[in-house]
Amino acid sequence: MLPRLRRFRITPPRLRIVRRDTAKITEMNVSTLRKVGIVARVAGRQAAKTRVAAAVLRGLRVTATSFGRVLGILWLEVTGFVFLCLSAIGGMALAREYTKYQAGQVGSGRLILAIAFTVTFAWFGLSSFWKARRRG
Repeated sequence: MLPRLRRFRITPPRLRIVRRDTAKITEMNVSTLRKVGIVARVAGRQAAKTRVAAAVLRGLRVTATSFGRVLGILWLEVTGFVFLCLSAIGGMALAREYTKYQAGQVGSGRLILAIAFTVTFAWFGLSSFWKARRRG
């Protein structure tokens, strides 16, 4: 019965695994990082069965947590410094635009834009340092 059905390209309903209107997954790409994570997780579960490996894994986990926390604080401090540098550049532009505004060479729009830029980036920089202090 099956060869005859193949010739007419008809699939019997009892052999169909999914409905016809179901979306089919044609290709599944798994990133290398995800594969490494899966392998590490499986290896970790197998290694945790021995006392020495479990102790090493616990030590690595604590060390990684500590480094992650320190790197997070460092990231906040570096971004805070960059934002404060941008705010200082905006402050210099604000001073230049203010002198032009006083001389009547430019309108108030450029002055307001320089003020908004300087204040915004100063806030970003200061809040980044405040967050770093709270985490530390």
